[in-house]
This record gives sequence, structure tokens and C-alpha cells, in this order.
Amino acid sequence: MAWVVNKQSTQEELANRFRALVEAPEILQIPGAHDAMAALVAKETGFSALYLSGAAYTASKGLPDLGIVTSTEVAERARDLVRATDLPLLVDIDTGFGGVLNVARTAVEMVEANVAAVQIEDQQLPKKCGHLNGKKLVTTEELIQKIKVIKEVAPSLVIVARTDARAVEGLDAAIERAIAYVEAGADAIFPEALQSEEEFRLFNSKVNVPLLANMTEFGKTPYYSAEEFANMGFQMVIYPVTSLRVAAKAYERIFTLIKETGSQKEGLSNMQTRSELYETISYHAFEELDNGIAKTILSEDQ
Repeated sequence: MAWVVNKQSTQEELANRFRALVEAPEILQIPGAHDAMAALVAKETGFSALYLSGAAYTASKGLPDLGIVTSTEVAERARDLVRATDLPLLVDIDTGFGGVLNVARTAVEMVEANVAAVQIEDQQLPKKCGHLNGKKLVTTEELIQKIKVIKEVAPSLVIVARTDARAVEGLDAAIERAIAYVEAGADAIFPEALQSEEEFRLFNSKVNVPLLANMTEFGKTPYYSAEEFANMGFQMVIYPVTSLRVAAKAYERIFTLIKETGSQKEGLSNMQTRSELYETISYHAFEELDNGIAKTILSEDQ
């Protein structure tokens, strides 16, 4: 998808597509994409929606997920992903980057970036990864106010309300918060760091909107398949940091190989070829913008 060349979907069109995917009979698998290349590869492999994780994005900037980045920075990366793929994007906006007015600004920025959906959580600043200890929560009323202001200034955005209460106040409190967030206007609920099939099923029995599961690696949630989450009554599952973790390990392996052997030759089989890269980024579609540029011809081994 060459966004300079092809017509892009509007924000409302992308939001409507996201809603339709959530309402479809099969569970919606949403891979995290920390940059536009990861997003393009996810689209090539058949995914129909994407997720931008705050943790993965901040790590891609060499920073920890502690509320350091700004809404403007996140919106810029979100715009990159949507432009590259024209897929519906769910963006992790953490706590909304401040108070109610900051949340309003963030919501408008996301609409301007053609984001389909946002995820907002009930942690205090500085927030932490949802699978770490020591989290602190805002009051239920504070997140209710933030949900309402998003509805007011950006009514086309799909709102996924995340509660971290399971680890802080207990499962019953998490369910109570989720119900309150739905009453405030949340379109879906993300109960963070549930720890058993029983907990997932209980949430499904108590909350009457689409539910999102977080299948992150090295966290508190056991490894379940998408089918298993669907059987527990969940409509969405995200893999938020997978692309970044895989990429970082690939960097480590190839850099180690070069350092130790003086060559990358033995690692070529694990690399995207030049022709594969050009196909992924629509290289030739951009070339065709100018008829005066001759199409680059690659040999078969490239």
C-alpha cells in the first residue's frame, strides 16, 4: 500500500471497519506493530487490524514504559502505521497523557492521525507495565471523566477501557470498574493481567460489551491460543510487544555474528531480500509516480 499513490480510508471508515471486525463471529487477532515496517509485514501475513503498544513504542525510542513520551509523539507513530497499511489501528494511549484536557487533546490528535480506536487505562502516573507489581490506580470516577471527554470531542473513536484493578484491588473490583466504564461510554473492556480461565470466563459473564485479552509474553497471563480466548467469551486478543521482542533478538543475533566472524554471510537466510523489501514498501509504485524514472530491475538472487 503506497499511501502517496493510493487513496487512504478516512478515520470514520477505519473506525467502522474496526467495529465490524470486533462484531464478526471469529475472534479478532491484533498484532502489535512498533513501526511501519512491522505493520506492513503484519498486513502481508493476513492480519486485518493492528495495535500500537505504548511499551513497544517507547522501547523503540530507547525509553522505558513509564509515561515519558507525549501524545504528539505517539500520534506521529500511529499516523505512520495507518498510512503504510490503511488498516484499522488500536492505539495504547496509556492514561491519556494527563488530566481531562490532555485526554481531549490526545483524542483529537488520534482522530487527525486516522486512528480507529484508543485504549485508555486507570493507572496513576507514572504508569507501569500492566504485568509488573506496584501499580497504583486512579479513582473510577477519574477514568469515567476521561472516557466521557473522548466521547465528547472524538465520537467516532472506538474506546477500549483498560482496568488494572485485578492486581491492585482484586477481581471483583476490576469487574465493578469495568461495568462503570461501560456505563460511561466505553465500547469495549480490557481487563489487564487476568491469571486463569476462570477469571476470563467470569469477566465475560459479568460485562456485556466486547472484551480484549492481552497475550503478552513473560507476563502473568498463561499462554492461551486465540481459539481458547474465543471460547472464554473474548472478542479480541492483542500481541502487543511481540514484533519488538523478535526484532531486538534478530538484531542481537546478526550483530553478534558480524562482530565474531567479521561477516554477515552466514545470516543471509534469516534476512529479508532486497526484492522482498521492495515489494513490502511498494517501491515500484513510488517509481511509477515519475514516468521519467526507469523501473529498477533486480536479478533473481536479489
